[in-house]
Amino acid sequence: MMRKHIRFAGLWPRFFALFVDFLLFFTVFFPITRMVKGVWIMNATDHRWHSGLIITDPMCITFLVVMGLYFVLLEGLAGITLGKWIFGLRVERIEGGKPGLTRGLFRNVLRVVDGLPALNILGIVLIVASKEHARFGDRIAGTRVIRMRKNKVDNIAGKD
Repeated sequence: MMRKHIRFAGLWPRFFALFVDFLLFFTVFFPITRMVKGVWIMNATDHRWHSGLIITDPMCITFLVVMGLYFVLLEGLAGITLGKWIFGLRVERIEGGKPGLTRGLFRNVLRVVDGLPALNILGIVLIVASKEHARFGDRIAGTRVIRMRKNKVDNIAGKD
């Protein structure tokens, strides 16, 4: 059963929260890449192993695993990431409360579907078109991203 008086997070607060999370990754991953590989941003020839479009470099795979665990663990167990915390957002089960690891895993694995056909078009359309601003991963996992407080993005957009 859906709770009343919930303020669902729209596209822009979610975008800015994700942007902050990726800035965090960049501040960690780029210096590590520079120390290990001698470059700030790797291309195909910088990988120890490379084969077409398949990422096989151990460092890149490690980065992808760390990013996945960051979202699954923080959103599943705490309901927030650094970006969501800064922008006053939280992931919750539809009926309220923290999502838990299983829901956190589902909503994040399904980012692949939300990314279709490219540039997260499906996820964007679903967030904008849905009354609850729920992307596919949230719908399947039974979660929603809610606004915990009014934030600067709301002020810029002129929302109450």
